[in-house]
Amino acid sequence: MFEILSDNWLLLLVGQYPQGPLGGLAATILLALASLVLSFPLGIVLALCRIGSSRILYWPATAVVYIVRGLPLIMFIFWAYFMVPVIINRPVAGTTTMVVALVFYESAYISEIVRSGIQALPAGQMEAGRSLGLNYFQTMRKIILPQALFNTIPSILSQFISTVKETSLGFVISVHELTFAASQINNILLTRPFEVFGLLALTYFFLNLILTGLVKIVETRIQHSRIAFQG
Repeated sequence: MFEILSDNWLLLLVGQYPQGPLGGLAATILLALASLVLSFPLGIVLALCRIGSSRILYWPATAVVYIVRGLPLIMFIFWAYFMVPVIINRPVAGTTTMVVALVFYESAYISEIVRSGIQALPAGQMEAGRSLGLNYFQTMRKIILPQALFNTIPSILSQFISTVKETSLGFVISVHELTFAASQINNILLTRPFEVFGLLALTYFFLNLILTGLVKIVETRIQHSRIAFQG
């Protein structure tokens, strides 16, 4: 396993870059980051639609959230893979397809995180904002959302960790991420799949272990800031 790593660490790290597309671990992290950043505003919109008083917005948003959370990610990858080129009438790269699928998928989960963060705040926050002369949207933007988003940072970071693992499904549409790089190495060696995919598993494990540690640090700092604020 160490021999495989020493011979192929660059492929696992950045894929065929710069002679080819960026891949490997770098592509995995960038895919997860791009998906989380792009799905974040959509998740906030869905959350606001679900907690608002408008039934016209509530039911479609709720349907989207329940449908997305009730289906596996692989279904959205296949739909994006076949539907996006038809919609825009031109071929689409596998990476773009994966980002589209992940953004749609992750937005439902982020919306639930944001919704929980908003509903966890005291009801008096909204009333205080309205008493200051702010309308609903101003109160939500200036008072409610900043607090809710701050409180949900650990949960959003935990969702990022899940997204890192979900990028491995990009392998089925030939996205050049970490699992694809490991498959390339396995196709070259042929006789050592246990070592190759064992190395892949360890890479994901230690990457997510590091990210989990960072999430705990952030969560601890948030708790300390709350205690300091309340004190």
